[in-house]
Amino acid sequence: MTIRWSSRFIVSLSAVLPICASAADVAVAGIFANKAVLVVDGGPPRTLSVGQRTPEGVQLVAIDGDTARIFVDGRRESVRMGERVVRRAAAEGNSDVYLEGDSQGHFFVNGHVNNGAIRFLVDTGASVVSIGRSDARRLGIDLSKAEVGATQTAAGLRKVWRVRLDSVRVGTLVLNDVEASVLENDLPLALLGMSFLSRMEMTREGSRLVLRKRY
Repeated sequence: MTIRWSSRFIVSLSAVLPICASAADVAVAGIFANKAVLVVDGGPPRTLSVGQRTPEGVQLVAIDGDTARIFVDGRRESVRMGERVVRRAAAEGNSDVYLEGDSQGHFFVNGHVNNGAIRFLVDTGASVVSIGRSDARRLGIDLSKAEVGATQTAAGLRKVWRVRLDSVRVGTLVLNDVEASVLENDLPLALLGMSFLSRMEMTREGSRLVLRKRY
């Protein structure tokens, strides 16, 4: 199995922004102790303790370092301080997802693999979705029957397992049966590679990258 790597990580992002008229726009303005300051739909900042809800129905589930775990529009989301997420219920997961680039035009995004949360780097130079071994273990990915190969990394030749992921979700976009690789070494962030991105229409709108499901 051959895995293509870009010459450098395409690092990046600020927020997932599926556009719609009835979205709940949630920003995390501050985090301290077991509380978070949330701004919903541009309204006044609201300080919530874990377990509390805003009048709009956004619940603070947990605090993990600089990340607030929230429940919004029937889904769990992980939002870092200074980021925001816009969500809506989407028919069959086909709404557009907007990724806001950083000052260098790089992108990253919070997503889910097999219903487990994970943070991705968007990397068009990676031929498949790529995950470090510790993340694979946390996500319950079985390597016992996986095809084993090797890949060249900056640190040298490393073992890699070829797997199929039951599902990969980014915002409202969900793909099933996605080819992926699990590396024996850990990655700072998982790579959202072309086994996911090739099934999307990708359009640049200024500093934004727009993803739309092809099939």
